[in-house]
Amino acid sequence: MSNILHSQERGDVLAHVSGNLRKLRQSAGLSQIALAKASGVSRRMIVAVESGDANISLSSLDKLAAAMGVGFVDLVRDPARQSLTDINEVTWRGIGPASKGVLLGSAPAGHDTQMWIWSLDTGEQYDAEPDPEGWHEMLFVIEGVLTLVLSGTEKEYPAGTFAIYSSAQEYSYANRHSEMVRFVRNVVS
Repeated sequence: MSNILHSQERGDVLAHVSGNLRKLRQSAGLSQIALAKASGVSRRMIVAVESGDANISLSSLDKLAAAMGVGFVDLVRDPARQSLTDINEVTWRGIGPASKGVLLGSAPAGHDTQMWIWSLDTGEQYDAEPDPEGWHEMLFVIEGVLTLVLSGTEKEYPAGTFAIYSSAQEYSYANRHSEMVRFVRNVVS
């Protein structure tokens, strides 16, 4: 499974991305063409996301947010919620019904911090695109055995263990075992 948000999930985060993107882009005084040039995300994709008709990667959302000078959380959070500490939005779903990434909350840091809860069904894998230099992730495995792949090298982390690494490289989360894996993911930039 990829790192794509799917428009079939209009009940969660994509329901907010469409309106948030349009509002933030207009507040920044950017046309869709200008945002496309600044972010490296195609104008066609921006049009489709704003109209609610597109699937988009988490990495592309990061690029759009950076080009507008806002955080990833500003794009995905429910505008009716005032608190950044209570986001609780599904932002990724795998093939298995229990496989998902939920952005729990965020707090200010040098740039941004995010706390997520992830679960992967047996055989599920999430492939991420590299983040910008200076970004890191901290994972704590709650249940099962997480296989973390960093630049092609795999290492297993059983429940009760953790990993801290630069996410400015290709990386994946995988469940290569017969029981579900659940872990907390903190993103720091």
